[in-house]
Formats: sequence, C-alpha cells, structure tokens
Amino acid sequence: MNMKYLKLLAKEYPTISAASSEIINLNAICCLPKGTEYFFSDLHGEHEAFLHLLKSASGMIRSKIDDIFQRSVSEEERTQLAGLIYYPEEKLSELTLTGRALEDWQKITIYRLIHVCKAVSSKYTRSKVRKKMPNEFAYVIDELLHADNDVNKEHYYGEIINSIVMTGMAVKFITAMCYLIQSLSIDNLHIIGDIYDRGPRADIIMEELVHFHDVDIQWGNHDISWMGAACGNQAMIANVLRMAISYNNFDLLEDGYAINLRALSVFAAEVYKEDPCEVFKPHILDENKYDPVDVNLAAKMHKAIAVIQFKLEGQLIKKHPEYQMEDRVLLEKIDFEEGTVRLGNKTYPLKDTLFPTIDPKNPLTLTKGETELMNTIAASFTHSDALHKHIRFLYSHGGMYRCVNSNLLYHGCIPMTAEGEFEKVSFGGREYAGKELLDYIEAQAQNAYFLPEGSREKENARDLMWYLWCGQKSPVFGKSKLAAFEHYFIEDTATHKEIMNPYYKLSEKEEICDQILKEFGLGGESHIINGHVPVKLKLGESPVKAGGKLFVIDGGISKAYQSKTGIAGYTLIYNSHTLSLAEHRAHEKTPVVKVVEVMKRRVTVMDTDSGKELQERIADLMELVRAYREHIIKERY
Repeated sequence: MNMKYLKLLAKEYPTISAASSEIINLNAICCLPKGTEYFFSDLHGEHEAFLHLLKSASGMIRSKIDDIFQRSVSEEERTQLAGLIYYPEEKLSELTLTGRALEDWQKITIYRLIHVCKAVSSKYTRSKVRKKMPNEFAYVIDELLHADNDVNKEHYYGEIINSIVMTGMAVKFITAMCYLIQSLSIDNLHIIGDIYDRGPRADIIMEELVHFHDVDIQWGNHDISWMGAACGNQAMIANVLRMAISYNNFDLLEDGYAINLRALSVFAAEVYKEDPCEVFKPHILDENKYDPVDVNLAAKMHKAIAVIQFKLEGQLIKKHPEYQMEDRVLLEKIDFEEGTVRLGNKTYPLKDTLFPTIDPKNPLTLTKGETELMNTIAASFTHSDALHKHIRFLYSHGGMYRCVNSNLLYHGCIPMTAEGEFEKVSFGGREYAGKELLDYIEAQAQNAYFLPEGSREKENARDLMWYLWCGQKSPVFGKSKLAAFEHYFIEDTATHKEIMNPYYKLSEKEEICDQILKEFGLGGESHIINGHVPVKLKLGESPVKAGGKLFVIDGGISKAYQSKTGIAGYTLIYNSHTLSLAEHRAHEKTPVVKVVEVMKRRVTVMDTDSGKELQERIADLMELVRAYREHIIKERY
C-alpha cells in the first residue's frame, strides 16, 4: 500500500488500539440491516403531497405504530399518534386538554413516541441515532431509548418522563421526538426526475431536498428545462415561463424565485389587448396565495411568451442542423393569409390566427419589444439567488443516472432502435449510445452552467440543454416531438400524438432490461427504476414490468395526471427484507402497500455500496495495524 496514504491514515488512528477499535466498529456496522431507501418520481411541484409522503415515510410510520400498539391502543388513538408525528406543531396547537388531563396525555404520548422511535432506529448504531438527535435533548432521548431494557431502571425511566412534563418541556420534547422519528424512517432518498412544472411550488420541494440528510436526483426533462433557463438559454427561459403560466404557478415564479413578471404583463396587455387568447387560458389546478393574476391577463401573458418561445426554438434549430429538427420550425410553415399551417404533407386550419408580433417574411425574428422583454426577464433569472441555490443543488446531487445498491436509476429512457440496439446519437461529429451517451450529456450539462461566459463550448452546451428538453433522441424526453404548438393551434387531435421511443415497449422484456443493466455494469438481481411516463393503473397498467426487472414509478403525484392514472403517485420502498410499492390515493392519507419482491436473505450494510466502502476502509486499517506491528510506522501515544 502507498506509504504516504498509510501515514495520513496514521494521523487519524495513531495507535494499534485506535485502528483496531475502528475495525471492530466498522465490522459491526457491516452486520446491521441496510437502511430503508425511498424512491419517488415526477413530483411536478406538488409540494404538499410530497412533504406528506416524507413526513409519513409513505405510510410506513403508521405501519410501525400499528405493529407496536394494535393490541393495546384504539385505532382512533393510533391515527392521532400518526398525525402528531407527521405534523407536531399543528396537532399540539389544536390540543384543548388542561391541568392533570394534559399532563397525563403528555406522559402517555412521550412513552408511545419512545417506542415508535425504538422501532425505527433499531437498524442503526447508537452513534448514528445520536447524531440525528437535537442537541438540547440528546442525552435524555438516548437514556429513554435504552433505559427500560433494564428492570432495575424502570423507576429511573418513569422519573425522566415525569421531569420532562414537570419542567414544562413536554411540548418541545414531543416535537423533537416527532422530527427524530421522521428523520430515522428514511435512510436514503432517491428522486427519479421531474421535480419542476405543473404543480404549484417546486421551490418548496427543492428547499426540503437541500436540507435532507441523504438524497440523490436523476434529472428529468422538466428539471433540465429549469437548469437550461438558469444557464441563460432564452428559449428555455421562455419555456419555463410558458409552463408556469399555463398552470397558474405565479407564486413559484414571483414569490419563490423573485422572477419579476411586470415587464411581461405590460407587454402582453399592450400587444394582445384586443385578443381574447381563449386557447391560452391557464389550467387552474391550484390558487396563488401571494401573486394572483387575472385569468384574462394570464392568457395574454401565456400567448406572448409562447410565440416568443416558438421563435427562439426555431432559431436554435436553424443554428444546429445536427439536431435534425427542421420539421419543428413551425412558424415558417404557417400561411398567414390563409390562416393554415402545413405539417408534413397535410395542411390544417389554425385555431388562432392573431399574430401581431410575427413578420410573415421573417417569422423567427423577435420584435424590438420582444428582444427587450427577454433581456429583462433573463436578467431576473440571472440574479435569482434562490433559483441558483436550487440549480446548484441539482448539479451537485444529481445526474443523468445512478447505479446504487445494484439498482439502475434514470428518468426517461436509454434511446433504442426498433431492433433493440442502443440508438446512436451524433453530437460534435461523434456518435454516442447507451451509457456513453448519458455520460456525454451529463458532462455537457455541467459545461452549460459552470464554464466561463463567452466560450463557444459553453454556448453549444447551453443550446444542447434545449435539445435535451424536447429532442427526439434525448434520453430524458424520448418522444418523436413535443406537440405544444399543435395543442395550441390545431384542432385535429391526431397531430397532438407524440410517438414514444422504441425503448418504452422493448423495456418490458426481461432480455432488454438485462441488456441495459449489463451496459451499466450491473446484472443478476438488479433492477431498473424509471419515471417519466405515467402508469395508468385505472386502465390495467402495472408499474412492475419485465418480470420484476423494471419499476416505472410515475403514478401521478401531479394533479394534472391523476384523472389519467387513477392514483396519486407511487413510492418504491427498499428495506432489508422487501421491495414494496406504495400506491397513493388522492383523498386518502394511508397508501396501499404491496410487497413486490422478497429478499432471499436479509440485506445487510455489507451488501450495499456503503458496505463495500467500509470493507475497503477495514482493509486499509488492517494494513495500518500490520505496519505498526512490523515497526514500519511508529505508534504515537
């Protein structure tokens, strides 16, 4: 082993005893059951639903309560205890008990919370649990979690609880216990893409993720869209504004990210003042609390930014013929006198023919007013500290895919041909496919944000972010087209159809999943965990595909999808015994949990990626002990 490395290790473990003690500790940790991993996908700004899933561990906390207290506590009281753990401040403020009744309730509640905490912390070391405890109560909680194991300490145990109540600290202590239980219930959190768009407050979800103890994110096309906007791509800026306005997400833009929309509202009101903009009326799935906008004005803002977006996208397609998207420069295919548009060999009448900012001879050119408007809005994106905090987190904790504990996680697809081969995609004169394609894209996404302004490489990478959002061979999109223009302007719904990449059918076969897993260095009992395409449970679709090799966990947390899916999302839960799917219902707090795979033996920390790292650490420490004993390195006392 490298002597320089051993000497560095010796500074941390200066004696045989210190190194040996750590070896014993790490070996013990390897024998513990693995922590519980939670997988979510396609959150789409639904902050209230997502925060509830986090606080409740997708119903698993309630299951623990039932396991512990089913025979001794009524269902009503178990429900109340679960609600208290999820929302401690809210539930405590609703209490109407006083005097002795309040004190008795506090003592009983503390006792029950201790038992729940024991259950959710049983697979962790005492040191790991203690690190999660609030400092002011760490000693007391540690004692309570272990004191009643000894019959000789029952009185001691009771007196601790009495003292908490007597000193008036019960409310603070109960609150701290509830948050500790929440924290211990989810060991690792995996987000399989699409945090943004459609739902009201993606910024609140991002802020929660920033403060979560162990989280990774696989970028979805909607995340890429916001990342591209933060990079300064004006087509992407127009796109995120269009999406937000179309779903009435003004609170996200103005309250969440301080994006000033006044310039857009003034421009839209002036340019489209006589235009009813009927097809651009926003979907009102959520009301704005801080920045309500009149529906008619919102429709004008929506149309204004959509037209600008189609212009900017056309410019990008012209700039990059390698994208092979010339057929999507739709403004050039409009006959403005006839009020029609040509798609392929067919001509369709337009639902809306009022285009006051389009010059038919140069339909992709922004007017002076549009140019000034986009520069103003782009400056607002550049200077949004809250937005860039969240985008940097997406970069530092995210990527195109992740291999973790023998599972392969990605949002969209691995582009494939109809014959089942990895599709080759050309960028910069070179072809990429499979894993190499995703690695290339991830590197370019990093370049788009982090390279210095003004370089040609950054400009090309920033342009590529738009292609990733809606390009036919983009792994996070994987469809023939994004039919936004057709939805707005063409009545014939046949033109709205977006044809999926062959991957989506092929991946339902075990042999194709095995092929993909092998490409990423996985095999055996590995799984692919995927999002992007909502599973329509109401139509008989299943999230479990390819004989259990593939899990598609986009179940419609977004309210925009729930009428199609019949449910309100999935959580995939991987603990030491099972893989389970929690099906969430729109109006029910407790999900339906189904075990989809039982482990052949209990999975321990040693079987995980962390376990492999610990084994390497143990081997290094063993080498250090040998060096001490052979006097290659001297112990320091």
